[in-house]
Amino acid sequence: MINFIKENLPNVYQLGLFGDQGWLTAIGQTLYMTFWGAIFGGFLGLVTGLILVITDTNGIKENKVVNFILDKIVSVFRALPFIILLVLVTPLTRSIFHVGIGVNAALVPLSLSVWPFYARQVQVALTETGNGKIEAALASGATFWDLIGLYLKESRSELIRVSTVSLISLVGLTAMAGAIGAGGIGTTAIVMGYQRYYNDVTLLATAIVLLIVLIIQFSGDKLAKHYNHK
Repeated sequence: MINFIKENLPNVYQLGLFGDQGWLTAIGQTLYMTFWGAIFGGFLGLVTGLILVITDTNGIKENKVVNFILDKIVSVFRALPFIILLVLVTPLTRSIFHVGIGVNAALVPLSLSVWPFYARQVQVALTETGNGKIEAALASGATFWDLIGLYLKESRSELIRVSTVSLISLVGLTAMAGAIGAGGIGTTAIVMGYQRYYNDVTLLATAIVLLIVLIIQFSGDKLAKHYNHK
């Protein structure tokens, strides 16, 4: 197997598995950016989506001013192309990590990019929770946090579906971030493959990204189907 790769995919073999440009290093960087970008951006998106739903008209904490302002903020950030957002938040990134490039520096723009995208999807998923169930819970004396729990429980299958979509989108963003120096599979595909005309490197990097996406999609579908029957 090693001899086959060495003879037919010489540039892939040359990069090796470890080291600054190794394949396992690049995969680890991509997974690192995806995981922490999902944690930070996902948390912000979930909280934002919840606030948008509960402050909306007829929401459990209706507040038109808060809803209007937050809605516009989400819309503005969602409309920003990732490459522009990456530049705009550079001062914030440097203030947190003291560097402007690298896997850690990429976490700030990645989180801020997935946040509005996920917030909108959470908003839609939670809105589909039946108003009748919320009204019944209110009539039975449910507290504010009881209602939040009800929203999340009734929407968990749909939340898993939208989380899957957001994760897949985030993988694509890590590849884009990697293409401009953040590391990961994106750097391998563009810098080590495309720019050097190493087609074998570009093709393998693309295949790895597709495999990660397929694993996320399969896992998300299985989880959503599982909780849909509970």
